[in-house]
Amino acid sequence: MPETDPETASESEPQYAQHASASGTEPERAAWKRRRAIDALPVRALLGQVPALVAVVHGPEHRIAFVNEAYSHVFGPRPTGAAAREALPELVELGLLPLMDQVRRSGRPRTVKSRRVPPQQGAPGNRRRPGYYTFTCTPITTSGDSGVLIFAADVTDQVQAVERLRASERRQREAAVTLQRSLLPQELEQPDDLRVAATYQPGGTDAAVGGDWYDVITLGAGRTALVIGDVMGRGVRAAAVMGQLRTAVRAYARLDLPPHEVLQLLDGLAAEIDASQIATCVYAVHDPNEGCLRYASAGHVPILVRDADGTVHRASEHTGPPLGTGGWLHTSGSLPLPEGSTAVLYTDGLIERRDADIDEGVAALEGAFAGATGSPDIICDRLLRALGISEDHDDDVALLVFQHPVRTGPDAELFHNAALDLLGGTEAAPRARAFASGVLASWRFPTELRDLGVLAASELVANSLQHGTPPMRLLLRRTDRRLIIEVTDGDEHLPRRCRAEPADEAGRGISIIATIASAWGSRRTQGGGKSVWCEFALPGR
Repeated sequence: MPETDPETASESEPQYAQHASASGTEPERAAWKRRRAIDALPVRALLGQVPALVAVVHGPEHRIAFVNEAYSHVFGPRPTGAAAREALPELVELGLLPLMDQVRRSGRPRTVKSRRVPPQQGAPGNRRRPGYYTFTCTPITTSGDSGVLIFAADVTDQVQAVERLRASERRQREAAVTLQRSLLPQELEQPDDLRVAATYQPGGTDAAVGGDWYDVITLGAGRTALVIGDVMGRGVRAAAVMGQLRTAVRAYARLDLPPHEVLQLLDGLAAEIDASQIATCVYAVHDPNEGCLRYASAGHVPILVRDADGTVHRASEHTGPPLGTGGWLHTSGSLPLPEGSTAVLYTDGLIERRDADIDEGVAALEGAFAGATGSPDIICDRLLRALGISEDHDDDVALLVFQHPVRTGPDAELFHNAALDLLGGTEAAPRARAFASGVLASWRFPTELRDLGVLAASELVANSLQHGTPPMRLLLRRTDRRLIIEVTDGDEHLPRRCRAEPADEAGRGISIIATIASAWGSRRTQGGGKSVWCEFALPGR
């Protein structure tokens, strides 16, 4: 029996199959089965059944040898023998002709991914909308010719899924950034004795927002708490935990505790909020009367302080582990912060790089900080530029800069300190009243404010004489915005405001202070003892 041409096998097969199955011999039936096997199918028949787009071109002009039905369904029928530049305009628009030239010359396959195919005019079904295809060009070589097999797989669903995922991630990031910014201070408190500026920059568009935060809290009596922290992790959850910690810090700050005790309370709260979330934090308190910065650090990067001559000092090691670890006792440290000095608190996103040790980042910040002069907001901008922080930076950055300025000329006339040491005894109260009256008169306060200041000093000293122990000290301080009166003694028991009965001869001192002053408070002092203070807002401030 003569051999059947593979290209015509499909046409003769039905008759042959009928004959072989009905009256053929066993060898004939075996031959018929072999022709029905996949390895016996002709190439054109195979490519015609492939759902992907297939075209075969040959020669230097890439003349069409074959396009399958799927290709014709998308781009329409193409005439065999025509050059690709005229007959395959879709490949020209997609920029594939140079690639096909390269494949034919080199004999190496090439692939281009996710090329957008515009909607085809008059195309049936869903081809009226754009699609995405990955094209693979494979060289074909025979003894007398060479060509390219073009194979295009439809990846529209995958591309659209990726776009939906990116859109979802973008919305989540925008929500996290909005939440983050809403939880940060909308306007920084500006203390009397410090100039403060801060900035926050979320990570680049491909990075989920983190839990960096900062805060400035006025504690009264001229003291200021400065806070910066970083919740580990990304997204809305980290931002939410950050908001809870920041709120807690402000609440604990009102207790006017030492820095390490604030972090101790915050550590327990962090574990309760989310045991899986770890946070670092620095809580520092500036006291203009002491000219220093007392701080506690829960695993955070070190504070930097620059003196007026440009020398930069780095805070010592962490005074405790990160928040949320539990089981550790935090301690407080101290850094000098005299007039003319500047300090910076920051998160690790400013200095941490994947290809360098974090100590190298701190050293780079020290070098940039040493030469960064100007107001705090200018210093923030200069440090960000010097450390290469741009919109594409892959981590959140929070930065808090504050200065203890040197005041000269008319500005210096608005800031005064006066102190009187009291040893107790019956002469202490009259001495305190006389001292306060003379000082307030020399500061040219109005008569009403001077009288209120003398009354407040008298009541605070009387309270200390009755409930405290020597040594005692009366401190008067004026700033450009307020008058501060403070009395310290050696007893640690803090006063409370209580209701005195009509027949009581004592117990009204703190109530009087609370009534006449703008604010009052008390705290335990370093080394034992306590401080009780009150403030009066200056007229026109």
